[in-house]
Amino acid sequence: MNATIALERFRNVGIMAHVDAGKTTLSERVLYYTGVLRRIGSVDRGTTALDDLPQEQAKGITISAAATTTYWTVARGASAGERVRVNLVDTPGHVDFTVEVERSLRVLDGAVAVFDGARGVEPQSETVWRQADRYGVVRIAFVNKMDKAGADFDASVRSIVERLGARAVPVQRPFFVDGAFAGVIDLCAMQLVRFDGDDGAAMNSLAIPEALAEECALAREALVEAVAEHDDAVFGAWVNGGSSSVDERSLVRAVRAATLARAVVPVLCGAAAKNIGVQPLLDAIALYLPSPLDRGAIHGTSPADDTLALTRAPNSDAPLSALAFKVVHDPFLGALVFTRVYSGTLRRNDVVLEPRKQRKLRVGRVLRVHARQTEEALDARAGEIVALAGLDGVRTGDTLCDPREPIALESLVIPAPVVQCTVEPATSQDRDKLGPALARLALEDPSLRLSTDPESGQTVLEGLGELQLEITLDRLRSDYRVEARPGRPAVAYRETLTRECTIHERFKRQNGGPGLFAEVLICVRPGARDSGLVFRDDTRGGVISRELAQAVKRGIEGALTRGPIGGYPVVDVDVALLDAGTHPTDSTALAFEFAGAEAIKRAFKEAAPVRLEPWMAVEVSVPEAFVGAVVGDLSARRGRVRDVSPRDPSTTVVQGEAPMAALFGYVTDLRGRTHGRGGAMLSFARYERG
Repeated sequence: MNATIALERFRNVGIMAHVDAGKTTLSERVLYYTGVLRRIGSVDRGTTALDDLPQEQAKGITISAAATTTYWTVARGASAGERVRVNLVDTPGHVDFTVEVERSLRVLDGAVAVFDGARGVEPQSETVWRQADRYGVVRIAFVNKMDKAGADFDASVRSIVERLGARAVPVQRPFFVDGAFAGVIDLCAMQLVRFDGDDGAAMNSLAIPEALAEECALAREALVEAVAEHDDAVFGAWVNGGSSSVDERSLVRAVRAATLARAVVPVLCGAAAKNIGVQPLLDAIALYLPSPLDRGAIHGTSPADDTLALTRAPNSDAPLSALAFKVVHDPFLGALVFTRVYSGTLRRNDVVLEPRKQRKLRVGRVLRVHARQTEEALDARAGEIVALAGLDGVRTGDTLCDPREPIALESLVIPAPVVQCTVEPATSQDRDKLGPALARLALEDPSLRLSTDPESGQTVLEGLGELQLEITLDRLRSDYRVEARPGRPAVAYRETLTRECTIHERFKRQNGGPGLFAEVLICVRPGARDSGLVFRDDTRGGVISRELAQAVKRGIEGALTRGPIGGYPVVDVDVALLDAGTHPTDSTALAFEFAGAEAIKRAFKEAAPVRLEPWMAVEVSVPEAFVGAVVGDLSARRGRVRDVSPRDPSTTVVQGEAPMAALFGYVTDLRGRTHGRGGAMLSFARYERG
């Protein structure tokens, strides 16, 4: 079916927002109005198409990003009748599952940022917005829940401008009848749109009421002014005749150009749960968000030389380049690798190369996906998002490319875990199944990390929050029939070095036969925050081969997994290999790996190691009467209050930060302290000495 839709009419789009802003409700209406669903499901009843995990249905939140493919024909305006293919990804809003947003945005071209009309920008709204910034994703905004008490469209737009630094420009205004949200005013067409029928499927375009004419004229003037410089014809018409002289088609074209340039963010409004405003949003996805052609060529590097930049054009005839951004396990199909094809054509039974590991793999099947349902396809072309079966061993962030013309694409940024717990099998029957089940879950979610405590032999599970660990253990029971006993959640501390030092290490071992010899001189410095390990080979004159230098790096990496203070991983270290000595027969990669490990262990003693503890950003929403109790409680938890400000007449927002160690069970304690009227959002901020 994709052959009937040209690449310029593809839209790879994500829905992103803070938890409870209405993403999944909106996605459900999108699937209904595009004809994928015959009836609308409910988040509250656990009947939505995209939240199909039992844990999602039970908790009413999105845990795993769900992908689907649908088609939309522009319903209104000068572009009515234009048909696009929409590859839609519904992402989680809870901070514990932020890696799902990260890997989705890595492969998407555009996104719809959804905001609660009564709350505007919330903490996770900022997080996902910054993630979209990192990958250059083009956005439009949808202010949802305009039917909710306290909803304020203009205040929401201001919060996007002030808190996100975006040039948010409304392309719609909300319309109310006797205080009730009843429709939207299209500023490009200057028409009122009402949504009739039980499901809101019938749209009627009406004249704007006289009482709102001046307000809407001013709003259209602001819209034209914001986008005119991106279209010469619009600019000329505006300068010579004002905004009223700019016709709808020209204005839509200018809004698209400004949006693709990321100069403005068009803002729409609606109430997805009341079936108001969804079809115009679909029109906006088609008209304003980019196609793969608009995003342009994908950039990568040569696997043989990571300083050599390569590009691939979004063309089905170009050499294959694709990125695996998610792995899930299907009980019937095995491992499914969700993949974005950037260039070339991928067919079943094709042999592809994973360039960083230099592994060749054969594609078993190519599948188009709707949540957990699949449809077999003969191939996947540039611009498509599909699932591939038969690629065992492929992980999130791996590149798949043409073996004859290899390219390595940029991988993903995976947040560091901040919480951990031990996991033990409940029975002897569970012992053999626990390890493989946890390994599969960690393969699906790269923000989960597994290790073994060397002293107790217990399995340690690390993640981004208590809820994530809880969901993981629940999935052990529901998906893999493994009962496990978790230990108490604990803080995932880290260690780092604070002083520069130079270490000379000679490793020599002789046991009668061929020996091991390696000599290294390394300079160890504190690294930049969140840099991990930065390793440089600064040797001169070819004293050591690249293979042996990489062996030194592997040894250092292995030693950094356990620091000298508490055995926690060591992070943010800058290591330069300054010199090396070799033996004609005994200098092997293994010898240099040992030398690197011993050198960094000696550096631990000289470079003043310190322990780091994770600090969390805290945003609490409570009635004014409880503000004092919340501030006092945060202070008692070693926290710092940054700001206290009213959000609306009934709610005050307290923003601050506190160490993770003091926040276990905080949300539950807050509910008790505020008689169930307070809510909190915690997100990782940084590591601090502690």
